[in-house]
Formats: sequence, structure tokens, C-alpha cells
Amino acid sequence: MRPCQIRRLGLVPYREAWELQKRLAAERAADSIPDTLLLLEHPHTYTFGRSGHEENLVWTPEQLAGRGITVEWVDRGGDVTYHGPGQLVGYPIMKLGVPTNDDGRIPQADYVGYVRRIEEMIIHTVARFGTVAGQISNLTGVWVQPDAASRCPHCPPSARLAPSKIAAIGVKVDARGISQHGFALNVSPDMSYFDGIIPCGIRDHGVISMADLLIDVPSMETVMEKLLVEFGRVFEREMAEKK
Repeated sequence: MRPCQIRRLGLVPYREAWELQKRLAAERAADSIPDTLLLLEHPHTYTFGRSGHEENLVWTPEQLAGRGITVEWVDRGGDVTYHGPGQLVGYPIMKLGVPTNDDGRIPQADYVGYVRRIEEMIIHTVARFGTVAGQISNLTGVWVQPDAASRCPHCPPSARLAPSKIAAIGVKVDARGISQHGFALNVSPDMSYFDGIIPCGIRDHGVISMADLLIDVPSMETVMEKLLVEFGRVFEREMAEKK
């Protein structure tokens, strides 16, 4: 299997991590480094992707300042999402394939397949903790169905009415076939910060966390270890810590 280097970064400001991704993507394109997975958390941040709509930001500038939230417009796919402590964020910097289209990008089927594999990896990760999650046709991300939330005494009421997102995904694959951005799994963040946005621009679905669903909430380190096993399995990579 091809190697994939693991870099555990801790709590990193969003813009700093974004700049690191750009540098590593250039190094991966030049084959100076192997495929790399960054695992980290962010301070409170709202990010808008290429399909972002400013009206999906609900809180005023004063409310944002009062809660210590920064706002970033970035080059990933998707609309607006939240990042914060207690959320496991992963940025795969991977060479996905040789661009063959006229626009220099990898085929659309490979791009969509990459997103589906990220979803599969997270589904298997949360299953290791007894959480049943899945995919929804035409919606990106990993979702928990209402029947699971209905058995949870401290789940938000919205989760009992419609599927709720437990992990958001927004990626970029550049003209060299290198991936950036990635996924955000809600382990135990302060979910009230999602009230400041319409997550991913979807009004009729809420958000949920592992802490909402589980009596014994696993540590970030424990979730990270299980996720690394599933990432290596799904993407057929040999995972190794950066020395």
C-alpha cells in the first residue's frame, strides 16, 4: 500500500492551517512528500466555500465578536460550516490521479468517488462507538437518522424530525490532482455555535454530535485512533506518524 503520513497538529487557527495545506499540496505535487493527513482542531470559525451565501450567516458582527468567532471565505466546495474545539478536522493532502480533462482536473467521477470514500470512512469510524450513521442521496456529509436520535434523551428535538449531520465534508482537488480541505466530525463541540449559521445552507436538517448520542463520550485521541484505522483501510494507505 502507498504510505500516508499522519500529522497531528492540535489546536490551529484556521488561516494558518489553510496556508499549511497550500504548501503541502505543492510539495505533494512535486513528490517531495507522501500523501499526508492533517488532524487538528480549530478555534471558533465559520468558513464559507465556493457555493457560500452570506445570508446563511445568522449572527451579527457584534454577536460574532462577542463569541470570538472569525469568518473565512475559502476555496473548498460547499456553503457555510462551523469549526471549533471538540470537532475533529481532517485535511487529506493526497495525489488522487492524473488530470485528463481539458480543464486540467481529474475526472468528475473520481472527485465524487473521493468524497464518497471520506463519507464511508467516517461512517465506519462512528460505528466503532455504537453510532449508526449513513449517506443521503444528493447531500454531502454523514447523517444520523431520526430513529437513532429518538432513542437519545439529550439529542436536540430537530434531530428527531429529520436526519442530522454529524460530519461535514468540503474538499478541493486542484489542477494537479492534489486534494485539500476535507472533513469535520462533531465529537464534542459546543453545538450552540451552529445557531449562528444555516449549516451548509440546508434549513430542514439539523446538526448533531457524538456527545449528543453517547452516554460515555470518547476522548478526541480515542476517536482519532479509530479514524486513522478506517482511513487507512478505506483509502488503502499505510498510515505512519511523521517523524
